[in-house]
Amino acid sequence: MVRRRQNSVHSADTACPCGRGIPLGECCGVFLAGRSAPTAEQLMRSRYTAFAVGDAAYLLRTWHPSTRPATLDLDPDTRWTGLEILHTTGGGFLHTEGTVEFRAHSSHRGVPDSMHEHSRFVRENGEWFYLDADGGR
Repeated sequence: MVRRRQNSVHSADTACPCGRGIPLGECCGVFLAGRSAPTAEQLMRSRYTAFAVGDAAYLLRTWHPSTRPATLDLDPDTRWTGLEILHTTGGGFLHTEGTVEFRAHSSHRGVPDSMHEHSRFVRENGEWFYLDADGGR
């Protein structure tokens, strides 16, 4: 089961939640619409954006089949408020593996929170997938 939370705050003209400072429609929106992310970092940014706009289907689609959960329910009371990319290794055009260390900021029912994670990505048949994470809060 996939539940998508609608978030009317985001449109193609609003700033992309990933923090690059360009409109959603020109940034991560193209990946959520079906284009493949060319790097692990761009996949990470687009996955963060999917959390921010409530696109559970995209999150499942970009999750590697070997670790993908059967269902994903997004908490409608969580608001994603910022993303910091701290470090990347590999994950480029010529790589098949990569990691992205990031800090994602959020609030849950008005209480600020953040998550620090080292995510691993793999590229298969030219497509990047989120594999798993090492690290926690």
